[in-house]
Amino acid sequence: MRKNTGAPDPATDFEIRFINARRAAIELEFMHLNTPQREAVKTTEGPLLLLAGAGSGKTTVLINRIANLLKYGTGSDSEYVPDYATPDDLAFLEAYVEKQHDSGSAELPGASSSDADVVDDRSRAAALCAVDAVEPWRIIAITFTNKAAGEMKTRLEKMLGHASEDIWAMTFHSACARILRRDIDRLGYESSFTIYDTTDTSSLMKRIMKDLDIEERNFPYRATLGAISRAKDSMISAGDYLSAAQSSGDVRKTVIGRAFLEYETRMKASNSLDFDDLLLLAVRLFKEHPDVLQRYQKRFMHVLVDEYQDTNKLQYLFASALAGGYGNICVVGDDDQSIYKFRGATIENILSFEKHFNDARVIRLEQNYRSTGFILDAANDVIHNNKGRKGKKLWTENIPGAKPELHIIADEREEAQFVADKIISSASEGRKWQDHTVLYRMNAQSNQLETAFKRNGIPYRIFGGTGFYDRAEIKDMLAYLCLVHNPRDDVRLLRVINNPPRGIGDTSIGRLAELADEQNVPLFDAIRVSHNHDALKSAAARMHQFADMIEQLRELADSAPLDELYDELIRRTGYIKMLEDKGTDEAVARVENVRELKTNIINFMNENDGGSLFDFLSETALYTDLDRDDQSTDRVMMMTMHSAKGLEFDTVFIVGAEEGLFPGARSIGEPGEMEEERRLCYVAMTRAMRRLYFTSARRRMLFGKTSPARPSRFVREISDENIETQDHSGVFFGFDPEFDDEFDFGSGFGSDYSAPSQRDPAHPAANSRAGRSPQSYSQRYQPSRPAPRSAGSGVNTANSKPRSSSAFQTPGSTPNFNKGDSVEHSAFGRGVVTNMTPGGGDILLEIAFEASGTKRLLLNSAARYMKKL
Repeated sequence: MRKNTGAPDPATDFEIRFINARRAAIELEFMHLNTPQREAVKTTEGPLLLLAGAGSGKTTVLINRIANLLKYGTGSDSEYVPDYATPDDLAFLEAYVEKQHDSGSAELPGASSSDADVVDDRSRAAALCAVDAVEPWRIIAITFTNKAAGEMKTRLEKMLGHASEDIWAMTFHSACARILRRDIDRLGYESSFTIYDTTDTSSLMKRIMKDLDIEERNFPYRATLGAISRAKDSMISAGDYLSAAQSSGDVRKTVIGRAFLEYETRMKASNSLDFDDLLLLAVRLFKEHPDVLQRYQKRFMHVLVDEYQDTNKLQYLFASALAGGYGNICVVGDDDQSIYKFRGATIENILSFEKHFNDARVIRLEQNYRSTGFILDAANDVIHNNKGRKGKKLWTENIPGAKPELHIIADEREEAQFVADKIISSASEGRKWQDHTVLYRMNAQSNQLETAFKRNGIPYRIFGGTGFYDRAEIKDMLAYLCLVHNPRDDVRLLRVINNPPRGIGDTSIGRLAELADEQNVPLFDAIRVSHNHDALKSAAARMHQFADMIEQLRELADSAPLDELYDELIRRTGYIKMLEDKGTDEAVARVENVRELKTNIINFMNENDGGSLFDFLSETALYTDLDRDDQSTDRVMMMTMHSAKGLEFDTVFIVGAEEGLFPGARSIGEPGEMEEERRLCYVAMTRAMRRLYFTSARRRMLFGKTSPARPSRFVREISDENIETQDHSGVFFGFDPEFDDEFDFGSGFGSDYSAPSQRDPAHPAANSRAGRSPQSYSQRYQPSRPAPRSAGSGVNTANSKPRSSSAFQTPGSTPNFNKGDSVEHSAFGRGVVTNMTPGGGDILLEIAFEASGTKRLLLNSAARYMKKL
């Protein structure tokens, strides 16, 4: 019989029929997959690149491909016909396939219909179809995260049972660690090595820099570790790095090289590896000890790699080395979702797959099972503009659905309220809070969204991050403000007395606390007499300086506006300078958050005719105490676009779709960076299953500074037939006239907007950058703010009523609210008003809802969604 080795003889009719019947029988088992998915499962030999678009079922394909290898081996891909195959076997297979196609049953014509006969037929068919079935321990499936590896193991066990236990389904680092445990002694390490995480390596680098007298302000430890990581990815040793730096005269690299050499020396002396070492040493082991490599090449007949677009150089070298024995490597990835360049990912690995592996096959998985048609069409419009891609086009059999929407809104506060309105409207139609997610480019954007959600009683969770008011730097600044308002606040004083460092150590603080206890006074008062006590004399001067600063700020608080007080607080405390001196990426983000708090202060002042420090702190305390329930509860998700990869939601809001923010200012003019930003937009868009919204502000305040803004180029790349646009911001307020001319808004915009060519030259706005003073989103579509009343009296909420499913209905009127009233909220259902507390220019309602428990809602926001029963 003919085999698929050497130069085969011409196939006989029997052999051709047998091969075709076998392939057809195997295909029956995977009929639940679409055609490209089945092709990917049945392609078992040689290099294979699966270009798996978003929502195309790549994990399902991987699981079924492994199942096919274990059960049928190369049967679906081979032309081998066993010597023992008989005409009766061929007749059986052909009849088996025909019967399955005709009725979906496993029975053969004339066969018994008993379950036993069905099982026997299937067993016989499987035996005839298997060609070199693969043992589980000869398959390695590599993922990037422990979560992904765990999901793969669970699904493999569900499909294959105990046979899945011997499959190496694990992360790159886990696979390398297992290999090194056995043979790392060949590289001069002991097999009992320990692994350092990022906290461990950071602590070690800090000690090294201190010992080497390297100033951290000039050489931040995180930046130094980043340079070391990049060197390791390029397989450059510490000695070579230092020599090259010294030869070139590069002072900065020389200093980093010294730290690198000491880091490498201490790590080896402690028999420890970091995450980069796991990959680097595994690759070194393969290169320097071919017998070890051959052992694993013989073991693993099939190498599968998920998320291949996110691999770096070392990961490519590791995977390709393992596959060097049999040449069976299957990688799954999407070049259009390569968004981790900042972590060292190399998109070239997937773009050049066919160059790296001869005779590679490429299968595109383009059918999307997640999103509606219009969302996919819009995503295709955007990603089509990238040059560095292999090319594919997502499509779906799902309904076209609603078009994505772009909403141009006045500013970041209106944007946040718009998102809140849409979510409440959707929730009132029966959807869960967790069906909605808000995606943003930078964490600071969560600030106004959190404020709006808390005002409207919308439960939310920051995914992969920390809530704005829960961030350490924000807590520090609020602690200072609280201390300025009330110096008797010992808790806040202890938080900031040596933050930034003022040379007031824990020992001195402990002695100060003892003095305060002895005299039964607050810590702040104890500072005033600290110089009279011998145990505190060495630190007394520094403590007095701190207390004097707080007193000066207290005096300023009596006369200066809140925003000026905050600016002075930042200057006098030196808090931002402390962060800037660190020079790390984390410190930069913290500085941004400290400055972003000023946005909240300015907004509070605008809404409360200036407002007092007491009212601001009271309102802030309200925000931080609202609805702190368990993370498993139903909540709106908020996250950066990078964090959203791999997730999906019914409704997605992409906020801040503006030039300079998304894409970021640093990417403009840099083709490679811009393509990465566009891929990030593509990832964000394809998270949406049913509804997709973009928002763009005409002007945005970030870090206390307001700047004009214009819609992102990514939104402009979506064709008119795939997006609907509405302008709620008013005409040309704060808008760039040059941009008006370059951006054809088209007829898709709402009636609030007319393109420049359609403007009446006689209109006052025609030749004015500011134009007429427009009504804001809240002025035109939200109820007026009622004057605060005492908690015991009725509250007039005229011109306010619950929203229908439309977010833009003009509100009508609602009755007064009183303590004890029964009410109905469009999202929370029925409840009773249990308490009413005025403050901060608003009234806090506490309402016990029947279905969702007690909620604290601010009246001005809640009134339009609620009616009195």
